[in-house]
Amino acid sequence: MRTLITGGAGFIGSHLCERFLEEGHDVVCVDNLITGRLSNIDHLRDNPRFTFVAHDVSQPLKVDGPIDNVLHFASPASPIDYLKYPIQTLKVGSLGTHNMLGLAKAKQSRFLLASTSEVYGDPEQHPQREDYWGHVNCVGVRGCYDEAKRFSEAIVMAYHRTHGINTRIVRIFNTYGERMRLDDGRVLPNFMGQALRGEPLTVYGDGKQTRSFCYVSDLVEGICRLLEVEFHEPVNLGNPDEVTILQFAEEIRELVGANCRIEFRPLPQDDPKVRRPDISRARELLGWEPRVPRSEGLRRTLEHFRREI
Repeated sequence: MRTLITGGAGFIGSHLCERFLEEGHDVVCVDNLITGRLSNIDHLRDNPRFTFVAHDVSQPLKVDGPIDNVLHFASPASPIDYLKYPIQTLKVGSLGTHNMLGLAKAKQSRFLLASTSEVYGDPEQHPQREDYWGHVNCVGVRGCYDEAKRFSEAIVMAYHRTHGINTRIVRIFNTYGERMRLDDGRVLPNFMGQALRGEPLTVYGDGKQTRSFCYVSDLVEGICRLLEVEFHEPVNLGNPDEVTILQFAEEIRELVGANCRIEFRPLPQDDPKVRRPDISRARELLGWEPRVPRSEGLRRTLEHFRREI
């Protein structure tokens, strides 16, 4: 099997490269490195079955030889990144997805899209099921990411219905683990970085907004299972164990052993008040649910950040 992974030098993409190599695939990792890092894949580059291609998939990509799977994970994925690169985010979600679908069509490959819980926006349904259409501000500052992913889902379904492309869509909820960037602006690296440096933990709003955190190895397992089933509608993958941001800050402070105060700041525009996946479809379809407790996943992630800092 030969698998191409866009965004393969990113946080989740690099774990997928590793997993498919372990399963005996040849892996083609494509990344333009605006948010990905070569350090995420350094340990893979001596493997003769691994190829790195520096390329922006918003531009057409020519690949020689057969491709069995195309996994499209290229996109800035944290608010700090997509707010810095809004046009690139829209282009990789539209032009990039179109180009990779074209490649999958030409190679007769399976295609898997990395979508996101952000397609639900600031949801009015809780927990969020795949049949919920969302509550998104398309012209807000986060619209560049939300709408890029919503368009991606629409064009994937259009290619499936029109051209018979063998597609999958995974809606990824908050995921964490080794190889996250300390400066990516998401709540977990923010809290861990601040605690390790002895700085105040910044909580936006009143801290009562909720998130649900899934450890990266659980997510990767779900993605691999989804690729193997014949199902084309979106599938939520995430951990339904919901926690408030304020509770999460206390967990991180206790884990690090830091005596940091909590500093409250204004809530950013369109920041979701709640986020929790309904994973009934994944349980039924894939026999999947998260296995790594948050306490264990956070311990492993903290070890990574201690080395980073």
